[in-house]
Amino acid sequence: MLMLASRSSPASAAAPPSPFKLSYGIVAPPEKIRSFAVFPTRRPRLEALFPSFPLPRRLFFPTVSASVWDFLTSGNSAQDASISVRRGMQLFREGDVGGSLVEFDRAIELDPRQKAYLWQRGLSLYYANRFEEGAEQFRLDVAANPNDTEESIWCFLCEAQLYGPEEARKSFLEASLKFHCIDSILSDIFLQVGRDPRPVMREAYDMFKDGGDPEKFSKNFISGSDNEYFYASLYAGLYYESQNDTDSARRHIVAACQSTYGSRSNDYMAALAKVHCSCRGWSKS
Repeated sequence: MLMLASRSSPASAAAPPSPFKLSYGIVAPPEKIRSFAVFPTRRPRLEALFPSFPLPRRLFFPTVSASVWDFLTSGNSAQDASISVRRGMQLFREGDVGGSLVEFDRAIELDPRQKAYLWQRGLSLYYANRFEEGAEQFRLDVAANPNDTEESIWCFLCEAQLYGPEEARKSFLEASLKFHCIDSILSDIFLQVGRDPRPVMREAYDMFKDGGDPEKFSKNFISGSDNEYFYASLYAGLYYESQNDTDSARRHIVAACQSTYGSRSNDYMAALAKVHCSCRGWSKS
């Protein structure tokens, strides 16, 4: 997702009890870029408004952005941290959740700035059943990217495992209401970047926020594109998991794995669907 980010210190980023905090600053590492992630932007106008706003890594293709980031950060630690992130991602794809966490934690040791943007670490923490740490990771990420749809959902998923879905949703709504007025004031300047360009993720976000019907949600995209069907199946299954409905969760997430996109795409989330099945002991066939 191509999102404008927030500027917040490590101390302020860790403070909020919910997955939303509005401030502005640098953006996440290039590993977050997926096959659909590069969209048109009017960023030059923003640079004129905010001359000190750093160059976002998400505006570049992965092969270019790594070298640009290394140049800007000027240090072997940043390079080594990026290598650890890539290793962690590969280990996660292979189903080694614990090994991926070792690499992600090493990346933070090498370059502490990475922590606020390591959404991959949050996913690994979820599958390691370390939900409190996972929620913290996603809160940090959303504090840096306050309109990031998927990280908001994953924070909810972690907190639903800790406190139950109703308490997690209450926190979700309280945070949304708290910053509604600020978002409205800033919408003209930031060109409504909080609106996810993918219809499937907009509907997924609303379902988690408002408590919608996952069956209706998934059926809305059954005739959509391959990636829409995959994401609808994945997030319908994850919604059911937050409600402790294991059978329905299995049905949808296995369907996501078996879909054309889920079985052939190099998308990190396609790998996540397979990891989910492996961690739960579900057959993908």
